[in-house]
Amino acid sequence: MENKSKPIAVIADQMPPRSKPSVYPEPFASLMQGRVKITLGDLFELKNFGVNLTRLLPKAISALRHSHSKQDEFIYILSGSPTLVTDEGRTILQPGMCAGFKAGTGNGHHLVNDSLEDVVYLEIGDRTPNDEANYPDDDLKASLENGQWKFTHKDGTAY
Repeated sequence: MENKSKPIAVIADQMPPRSKPSVYPEPFASLMQGRVKITLGDLFELKNFGVNLTRLLPKAISALRHSHSKQDEFIYILSGSPTLVTDEGRTILQPGMCAGFKAGTGNGHHLVNDSLEDVVYLEIGDRTPNDEANYPDDDLKASLENGQWKFTHKDGTAY
């Protein structure tokens, strides 16, 4: 049976943004102000991987610097010039550039918009069950349980 509510094709930047700006607990959720995600993969009910069209306003960040145990990630810059921060340092990206983050390496990464213009990029990640995320700069650990992220302090106590 066909699902009539699922679109066949859309104009990506005209879709509504994710209703909850961040899944992080406080005080980290507030740090995501200026980041707007349109969850394109969810719109099409994709189960094996996610695709987000993300906009970073000036001074916004994509996420806390993190690495995944099982999830590969990929970004492709559409407009603007974000700074990619990894264990190797800072790299300014331009439209047309891309970067990939292999699972299990422990190399923390995120984007920072240090420019005066918006940054727009695609982020793609798989949805491998039982993934964990490490946040090298913050007292935060995440585990993907039944499709939902659960956050704790690094010592295991809950937020």
